[in-house]
Amino acid sequence: MPDSTPTSPLVWAPALGPAAPRTLCTDCGISRSAEPKRCATACQFIAPDYPALETQVHGRARDPARPDELHFGPFRRMLRASLAAPREGAQWTGITTRIAERLLETGAVDAVLTMAPDPDDRWRPVPVMVTRPEGMAACRGMRMGYAPLLALLEPARAAGYKRLAVIGIPCQVYALRALEAELGLERLYVIGTPCSDNTSTERFHTFLDLVAAQIGQAPADITYLEFRADYRVELRLADGRVKLMPFLQLPISQLPPDFFPLTCRSCVDYTNVLADITVGYMGGQGEQWLLVRNARGEELLGLLGTEVNTAAPGSAGKRAGAVAGFMKNVERAAGGLPLRRMPDWLRPIVGWLMPRVGPRGLEFARTRVEMKAIETVLHLRREVPRRMRSMVPGHVWALVKPYGLTPGDGEAGPRPDVGQGPH
Repeated sequence: MPDSTPTSPLVWAPALGPAAPRTLCTDCGISRSAEPKRCATACQFIAPDYPALETQVHGRARDPARPDELHFGPFRRMLRASLAAPREGAQWTGITTRIAERLLETGAVDAVLTMAPDPDDRWRPVPVMVTRPEGMAACRGMRMGYAPLLALLEPARAAGYKRLAVIGIPCQVYALRALEAELGLERLYVIGTPCSDNTSTERFHTFLDLVAAQIGQAPADITYLEFRADYRVELRLADGRVKLMPFLQLPISQLPPDFFPLTCRSCVDYTNVLADITVGYMGGQGEQWLLVRNARGEELLGLLGTEVNTAAPGSAGKRAGAVAGFMKNVERAAGGLPLRRMPDWLRPIVGWLMPRVGPRGLEFARTRVEMKAIETVLHLRREVPRRMRSMVPGHVWALVKPYGLTPGDGEAGPRPDVGQGPH
């Protein structure tokens, strides 16, 4: 492993024991801590209580009467954004990285807990504690796989760090917020990134091999892969070329049915609703999409000053037909990947049409959130129906109701349902 001495800006995760055996686990790191039994109250996949944690973090739960809160969770404002000077090697323009750098530059935090690429595999995420601004450059870009980020909370506390920032995906952030009160921190900033599907790094390499073969490249030639909101995957190659591949031309049919584990197929938090600020792309239409959720999120965005350009997000197209079609495909797949059945000759035509007439901007983001809600209900109902009562929050039932999905006997949780918002 790289240097983890006090002179290094990166402190890599110490040797960790194995994750405690759990069903529906994404290895957030709590099961590897000194108190693994905290998973019972901290895990998103056991008995999540989003209204309580949203109120704890933002001062109120989502309000279905406010436009888009049913879909995206509580927020103060949404923006389309990009850095005026994009950072080389960043996933988009580098807003997440730059916010973390600014927190360290200004002394607002002692350390940032985030992910860096494994030295032996650029696609594998490894938890790191960054203590100086220059260390964030090593954390840029996308990685695929599970990594116990929250296992760093104990080393951070042992080092005497009381002011932390955490950059995490929803399942990590949920556990962090559930345990926040007992961490003894003076200050905590949470920068969230959306996540709709994840898989192991090993299985991601299988997908990468298939994509590389399809474009006539060696897998090692692909240095960047990102699903974009224009229905295409962006591939950057080691020689500097960029290739765009329509979603419909991806080799999904060659993947095993359980390529995405049940945890990801039943996740109810695509937009990372418990972060102070969510930095993604689904509603950005070629730029990044920011959801500033609370006063601390405003503080984080304010750190960028004139370095960031912002505008109101756009929205176009209609999602109902796309979501209904997706639901039929999920039902037809019988627990596997939702494959679209169409002739090969038609795929390029539909691939050309989708970015032009399909849902775009915020409507694209609403589409994905509703698709994820439908996946949650259908997959849990098929595979672990006994878990539905505890795992499916009321707002998910509100999102799927327009498509004819309603809770059956014993499926609705004990907390009141969320009212139906505009559709």
